[in-house]
Amino acid sequence: MRILAIAVLGLVTAACGFQLRGQATLPFETLYVAIPDISPMGTELKRNIIAGTRTRLVNDPALAQATLSVTTEERGKTILSFDTGGRVREFQLRYVLRFRVHDAKGRDYLPQSEIRLTRDISFNDAQVLSKESEEALLYRDMQTDMVQQILRRLSAAPAEPIAFEPDAKDAAAR
Repeated sequence: MRILAIAVLGLVTAACGFQLRGQATLPFETLYVAIPDISPMGTELKRNIIAGTRTRLVNDPALAQATLSVTTEERGKTILSFDTGGRVREFQLRYVLRFRVHDAKGRDYLPQSEIRLTRDISFNDAQVLSKESEEALLYRDMQTDMVQQILRRLSAAPAEPIAFEPDAKDAAAR
């Protein structure tokens, strides 16, 4: 009976198009990631590229087919709400990353892009240490989400860089 149930479940999931996430296919053979080695997000991104793609990371941008450059990485926290006594009840955590992927000639595979993630967290004065731990966990979770979104955008990049061609307005302005 169990074998029949497993077979039916397998057929149902196959029919709906479900498949396990395999290796991501990036359109470049070599990639230079211009993120400092001390960045936890950069470390996680590099690990995911090495483990989950066929793209080879290189240490010299001159040897890379493409370069991923992070222009901004920001983490922040804002107050969402107060209680009746004027004490903070909720915060919103923000994680913003701006990046671009280009070749050695400056042509873009992916132009300047932004990924913005937020998480809401309740706050209680009596549980400061546990809320700090929860905040750290949420930032780590956001970092993992950020890496996965970057990988999805990288795999959707065109195989050839986009050459910038000035449009008629730019030509007329000269």
